[in-house]
Amino acid sequence: MSDESAVTPYADHHGDGIVQLSLTLPVPDGAAARKAAMELAVKMGFQHPEVVHHQRLTDGHTYFVMFGHTVHTVDYATLAEEGIDIVQYMTEDEVESYAREHVRRPIVVVGASTGTDTHSVGIDAMLNLKGFHGHKGLEGYRAFEAHNLGSQVPNGTLVARAIELGADAILVSQTVTQQNLHIHNLTELVEIVEAEGRRRELILACGGPRVSNELAKELGYDAGFSKGTYPHHLATFLVRELAARLGRGEPRENGREARTADPAVRAADLEAPAGGGGPFADRAGEGPAG
Repeated sequence: MSDESAVTPYADHHGDGIVQLSLTLPVPDGAAARKAAMELAVKMGFQHPEVVHHQRLTDGHTYFVMFGHTVHTVDYATLAEEGIDIVQYMTEDEVESYAREHVRRPIVVVGASTGTDTHSVGIDAMLNLKGFHGHKGLEGYRAFEAHNLGSQVPNGTLVARAIELGADAILVSQTVTQQNLHIHNLTELVEIVEAEGRRRELILACGGPRVSNELAKELGYDAGFSKGTYPHHLATFLVRELAARLGRGEPRENGREARTADPAVRAADLEAPAGGGGPFADRAGEGPAG
């Protein structure tokens, strides 16, 4: 059993600290480019860097695959004790039952891909009846009244529609991340909601390939979802969060709902299907992109 207080990358054997990394440098392919990549890896803190593949992408640009050794470790035991993202997601039937018992009315959710983002596969997978990989979207639940506004929706339009419908929650999907465009769009929506005086009554959730729960909360959202997320994950969060706000949630432990945290259950529930990484996956062969 490895020491969970000092976890380091594993390649050939436990504790070897070997890392594979890939990068592109804006330099022509050649011996000098290879040396530049290795020098950069050293400055990044890797020991004994090795270029195992380099390829010209276009004039003046070279792609590298490298290996390097790190001496750094992370205290995983401490992180696990803090309970980061420990949750057992409900099944679709359990969501319906929980909503009937604790919410007692349809939960109104309005979602869109905002700004100039044209990708709608992720938001469609979460909200539309067809869902993704055998998991129906929120439209397929009796517990939800889902409204999908599509893509390229201005943040102001999304918020206005949510207010008009008396929404309980707003869901934002962001796939385009060049120059941190997703950060701007996500921040703007929170600012609009706050300006309308609706932040306390609206549940805000966002998703995308580069969205994490930590980032979402930092930007002012209640939750964030990334690759490996399916509609019942979102549904679980929404019914629990709304029930808690209505004062009908389950008993809480240390400010959180009491829930099963069996690692085996969580691992089985979160495991992505073969060849798929969930609706928010953004790499070829890993499912829809957003």
